[in-house]
Amino acid sequence: MKLEDLARQLGAECRGPASLEITGVAGIEDAAPGQLTFISNRKYASFVRMTQASAILVTPDFAEVATATLRTPNPYLAFARAVGIFYQPPVYAPGIHPTAVIDATAVIGSDAHIGAYVVVGAGVVIGRRATLLAHAVLYPGARIGDDFFAHSHAIVREGCRIGDRVVLQNGAVIGGDGFGFAKNDDGAWIKIPQSGPVVIADDVEIQSNSCIDRASVGETRIGMGSKIDNLVQVGHGSSVGEHTLLCAQVGLAGSTQVGNSVILAGQVGVAGHCHIGDGVVATAQSGIPNDVPAGLTVSGYPAIDNRKWLRAAACFERLPEIFRKLRLRASEEKDVHNRETVE
Repeated sequence: MKLEDLARQLGAECRGPASLEITGVAGIEDAAPGQLTFISNRKYASFVRMTQASAILVTPDFAEVATATLRTPNPYLAFARAVGIFYQPPVYAPGIHPTAVIDATAVIGSDAHIGAYVVVGAGVVIGRRATLLAHAVLYPGARIGDDFFAHSHAIVREGCRIGDRVVLQNGAVIGGDGFGFAKNDDGAWIKIPQSGPVVIADDVEIQSNSCIDRASVGETRIGMGSKIDNLVQVGHGSSVGEHTLLCAQVGLAGSTQVGNSVILAGQVGVAGHCHIGDGVVATAQSGIPNDVPAGLTVSGYPAIDNRKWLRAAACFERLPEIFRKLRLRASEEKDVHNRETVE
């Protein structure tokens, strides 16, 4: 594809040979001649001198460089779109594999692809253009919108409701039982029935081996446009707002309320019944035992304001030195006291 054509598709300003041929995309350190790369963070600007890429996506105010540039306010987003231009995922033709098991009462919209050994239970309703790959399972009563894509071994449990354009990666489990048990007088744990469904809004993606638990009562909800990474646990009765990111190994205990546009980085844990306000960012491995007001960036355990945590972390690294100095000073003061006592 010629550079000027790529610029047009990406809505970017082309500075460089318009007829330059671009054959693919790559990261700035790995890019080869003929490939497009990007810089969205100024601290990587020095890589421009070393990259072999034929063209670079940069911001409009980026300095002029010898390499051809495509200038756009959001280079990272433009690069993501460029990846979509050069990489075309497999296309699954409409049709039902003969090994699929579909209940007679299920309703499946037009142009669906139903793969090998898929199971669709009684009363399931699926919209148009669904793709269910091998071994996907939809329990009875699930209701799913248009353009649903379930990769192999994804599971949607009974009565769950899923909107349009939802993607489930391999092994995602929607609506497994929440972890609810009550202790009886003999000390035995008695299972609490998990009667409430999971409700997933439009444009949500849930990645591999993540679990969104059904609720004991009420529902567990994932808001529109939210993205959930691999190995995430959303506990029963929790609610995740719109356009929120839950990164790998995040865990939400039951009845957690997470707002809109929140980012919980890898391995963040949130205690049950906590409320996380809109726009909160929790850095990796933070532990959140209490509510977090909107707009804060928090770190550590228990999670505190990120700037305070950075100062505390810097102090922690110096504790051995500080302790040594304090012990030395205490020893000197003791020696002075002993001499004064003798005198």
